Amino acid sequence: MGITITLAEEIMLLSLDDESGVVRQRQSVAPALAGAILLELVLAERVSISGKHLELRSTEPTGEPLLDGRIRLIETWLRGLSRRRVSQWLSKDYMKAVAPVLERLGERGLVAQREHKVLGMFPQRRYPEADGRVERALRERLTAAVLERAEPDERTAGLIALLHAAKLHRLAFPHHRPGSVSPRMAEIADGQWAADSVRKAIRDMQAAVVAMTVVTAAAAG
Repeated sequence: MGITITLAEEIMLLSLDDESGVVRQRQSVAPALAGAILLELVLAERVSISGKHLELRSTEPTGEPLLDGRIRLIETWLRGLSRRRVSQWLSKDYMKAVAPVLERLGERGLVAQREHKVLGMFPQRRYPEADGRVERALRERLTAAVLERAEPDERTAGLIALLHAAKLHRLAFPHHRPGSVSPRMAEIADGQWAADSVRKAIRDMQAAVVAMTVVTAAAAG
């Protein structure tokens, strides 16, 4: 199946329970989604990250609605400024990133939208799997890179770096202990798999995602 989806959608697919459509580990997934969208914009050369600061390089559309919507929001957020801290953007965006990512997966026909009422009164949406082929291919890529130690491509390595930073090991590898996959995921995250500017951006973003994950987990607790 020749569908190419964004890194954020890949993280969301890993997080969704196929049957119930519930987002698992939501407090950790949300910062990872915001970080994934930002990494996608770095790879598309629309934004740059240096010294923990975010700078908009181009407002030219990518053709992907999920990314182009964030370009417009970043442009507004940076108005009158040349740059701001990555952590500030992630703090602003992480809870707003969940809904558009789920919507995009629905538009692609990969999940279905179901609504039910909590306590018979409060509507709640869930997103069970509608087409599992993309997720299966995604998990095969992760298995090859982490468990079979194959050399990952740039996008797969970036995805693994974000999953590792947000401590989403169990979502990526539900049948393995986090401690058994974490060393290889860290090795990939630190590897020479991308241009120096992208690696530096990943490191800065990983730090921001780790900080956000700690904050949201504490708030949830």
